[in-house]
Order: sequence, then C-alpha cells, then structure tokens
Amino acid sequence: MQILFVSLGCDKNLVDSEVMLGMLMEKGYTFTDDEETADIIVINTCCFIHDAKEESIHTILEMAERKKTGQLKALIVTGCLAQRYREEIQKEIPEVDAIVGTAATASIAAAIDEALGHRAANYFEELDTPPVGGQKRVVTTGGHYAYLKIAEGCDKHCTYCIIPKIRGNYRSIPMEQLLKEAQELAAEGVKELILVAQETTLYGADLYGEKSLPELLTKLCRISGLYWIRILYCYPEEITDELIDVIKREEKICHYLDIPIQHGADPVLKRMGRKISSSAIKELIARLRREIPDIGIRTTLIAGFPGETPEEHQESLKLVEEVHFDRLGVFPYSPEEDTPAAGMPDQISEECKQERRAEIMELQQAIAFAAADELIGREIMVMVEGRIETEPDPDFEPAPDVYTYVARTWRDAPDVDGFLFIDTDRILMSGDFVKVKVTGSYEYDLTGEICDESAE
Repeated sequence: MQILFVSLGCDKNLVDSEVMLGMLMEKGYTFTDDEETADIIVINTCCFIHDAKEESIHTILEMAERKKTGQLKALIVTGCLAQRYREEIQKEIPEVDAIVGTAATASIAAAIDEALGHRAANYFEELDTPPVGGQKRVVTTGGHYAYLKIAEGCDKHCTYCIIPKIRGNYRSIPMEQLLKEAQELAAEGVKELILVAQETTLYGADLYGEKSLPELLTKLCRISGLYWIRILYCYPEEITDELIDVIKREEKICHYLDIPIQHGADPVLKRMGRKISSSAIKELIARLRREIPDIGIRTTLIAGFPGETPEEHQESLKLVEEVHFDRLGVFPYSPEEDTPAAGMPDQISEECKQERRAEIMELQQAIAFAAADELIGREIMVMVEGRIETEPDPDFEPAPDVYTYVARTWRDAPDVDGFLFIDTDRILMSGDFVKVKVTGSYEYDLTGEICDESAE
C-alpha cells in the first residue's frame, strides 16, 4: 500500500505531517509522490485565511477524482480545515473516507485501517489535549534543517484569528520531550533547528509557571551537531531581556527574529486585540538592534483591517519607513467566519486592501534592496541549500565544471526569505557551511564567492 501525503499551510502543520509520516512508516506503509499510483492519499489541510481554505478545498476535490479515474482506495483529510469544517466535508465530499482533527493526529493509522476496511470513521479529541513531542518523524525538508514545534494552540485571541477555535489554548510541549526530539534530529544530520509555535515566546509559562524559552534555547545549544538555531513567531510583548541576552550570548542562535506586529496604528492594534502599542514596538526593535547590531528582523502586516482609515494606513507606512525591517510580508485582511473582526463595521473593499498592501510592499522593497546592497563586500558564513542544475549549451565548447549553488545567510529563513547564489568549481553538499564574500545583490537575493576553502 502506497501513501501520498499532501501537506498544506504553515511549517507547524508540516511538523504534524512529518509526525504522522513517522507513525505510518512504523506501520509498514511506503510512500509515493505520484498521485496516479497512490493507494491512499492523506491531505493535511489549512484554513487560516481564505486563500489557504480555497487551496485545501481544491486539493481535496482534485484528489477525490482519483477514486473515479485511478487506483485510489482511501482518501483521508486531516488538519485545520478538517477540524473546522468536519460536517461540511462529510456532507459535500462523500469521497472522503475519514476525517482526523488537529488533536487526533495519533489516530492517523487507525483512520487509514478503518477506511481501507470500508468502515468510515472520524477521529477527534478535545482541543486542549496535552501535546506530545519527541516522536519519530520523517523529515521532509531535505535533512539539513528541520522545524521543532514547541507548543500547540494560542491564548491571544486576536480578533481576526481562528486558531484558538481549531487548535485550542496554548499548551507547551514538555522540555525533556523537545530535547529528545532535537537530539534525534541532530543525530540524523539536521544542522539548523527552527523553533515554531503559534507563539514561541510564551513557551513554558503554562507548564513551569514562567516563560522558559531562554532555558530551552540554552539546552538546545548544548546539542552536538546543531550549528544554527532559529526562532520564529515571537510576539513582541513577550520578548524579555533574558531572551535577548540568550540570543546575544549563544553562538548557535541565529541573530534573527520573526516578530509579527500586524499594524502601525494603535487604534487598529486595539481593534485587532493586540497587546502592544506602536511606540513599544519601536522601542523593542531599537533595543534589539542596540544589543545585537547585526540582528535580522522579519515581520508581517495586515492591510485593510476593518475600519482602517487612510490615516491609519499611513501609520503602517510610517512604521515601515522608520524601523527598516529586514524582511516583511503583507497580507490583505481576510474575514474569517466566527471571528469578531468578520462582524466589525466598515469592512474595506478587496480593491482597497490590495492597493494598500502594494503600497507597503513597494516601500519595503526599496528598504530591503538597499539593505542587501549594504552587505556587498562583507564576509559571512552561509548554509548551502543545494545546487542548480543547468543544461549544457550545444552551440559552445563545454566550459570548466562550474556549479551554481543556492545558500542562505543567518537572516534568511527557509521558504520565506532570500537566497545567496555561489558559482564555484567546488563540490558542495546541502547543509555545508562555507564562508563567502558577498559580491552583488539583486532585489532580495545576493551573490557571493567562496573566500574560505574550509567547510564545516
């Protein structure tokens, strides 16, 4: 029996998929990436915003067709869309054989067994079920980096966000389980560990009575084989001096923070249910750059939140211009059912949201391109991601073996940030660390040449 596993949405969802793959591998299943030959298809869905919901629904419908035209015997739907719309899926898409909720991923093998036996069964647990870490996973990111999910759910209840209703309240994974998982990942060759959760900065408060991310980071840094540790999803109001000190002190921790701030105007932040002001955001970033001068800061903004006035939009632009974020993503506001923001008055038109998003991104592009130019001439350590395969030109004599490699700097998280490209005659492997001199920039990306022949 061959399984095709489709993982949609965020990196936290990807960790769930990798854990389920590990469970299925232990049961003796094999995997395929060919939907034509798959006997079983599992789709781990997302529904955070409208576009993600549409992608999930389209994928389910597309794979459901395989029951009519291919050899597909069982179609399983898991994840956030499954949790939120279980009744609708059952009613509207009868080709789906089993539905597995966000807190019931441990039941994936049982769900498949029931589906293959033509016994339709759905699996759901209480959302506040304590999460378990340390499971055997099938890492799907190439092996040289991996995500470590340190908590499940969220207590923030931002007015635009559905996550607490489909993932439950904030629950930290016990530290000993996380350390065991990290040690196993490092033993398998993972060199960069990326910490993720709906919010990483609150880690441990529910289990240990205090925020324990600094302690977790310190212990992770003692694991042999890890070279980089990166932290994503840090709520600004939860970043403490202790956390800053640990990032500053520990050499393995990348000088990089992902800090979603969502807006630059205090009235909008208040309507969003955010717990920080624009001035406090500026003070935090100034402190981070004072303490860690080379820190790369990524953030996200929402354009066109209900009631956002032109003046409030200008406040977001002003914040971007003043702070000079190293990386920034902007999302047009997406009204989600059962959230307070969806019922707020003065909803903004889609056209206006897109215009405001484009205006922020245009400003950010100029800032990011200038920041890339400032790196030219610097010598930095980068991680190799892989080699770009090129076809030889039949009209010319074969050139000496020169390869183009893709790499990432300390300020580039996988899949969301930029790259550095290296031309060299040297054979490099994914996960190698090499020292390069930055020779040029093109938009968000850099070019460089190896200046140190040693690789770690």
